[in-house]
Amino acid sequence: MKQQKSPSIKIIAGLAFTGLIVGFTVMYSGVINVAATYPHSSLTQLVLHTAMKQSVKYHASNISVPPLNQPGQVLNGFRHYREMCTGCHLVPGVSSSEIRKGLMPKPPKLQETARSWSPAELFWIIKNGVRMTAMPAWGPSHNDEKVWEMVAFLQKFPDMTAAQYAAMDKQAGEDVDDDD
Repeated sequence: MKQQKSPSIKIIAGLAFTGLIVGFTVMYSGVINVAATYPHSSLTQLVLHTAMKQSVKYHASNISVPPLNQPGQVLNGFRHYREMCTGCHLVPGVSSSEIRKGLMPKPPKLQETARSWSPAELFWIIKNGVRMTAMPAWGPSHNDEKVWEMVAFLQKFPDMTAAQYAAMDKQAGEDVDDDD
């Protein structure tokens, strides 16, 4: 007796091919709104954020964290943060900025969210950036020591008041490393 082949493989292949055709049609039609002023759906937001978190966790898993309490580390990290990060990630007492209003997805307020990332994960994010979020990769312009300084600052940032931030700003002065 001859055994009949299951039609399930043909059905799966047909569905996959149909899915590809529909996907390419939607992609090339231009109907997907990529404007930064058009919000993501809840499902899109969930998928993108989950993929980003899991990717960072995976890629940061083998990073060894150096001591983050060396003299000057936090102050140097503050200088870098002040120069490069405040427009998107804000400072204590500030709720928004011009650049932040035009970004999709909105960058996290690091004073509120820095604790949700390990030091290794923060290092990986700062060094490598995050695609399609406006988070640049600072690794090409900053060596690992400077990236770790930023991480050292971010470890202190969640507990910082606006007055403490202003005092650190005064302490840091206007000098920023020339080789950045």
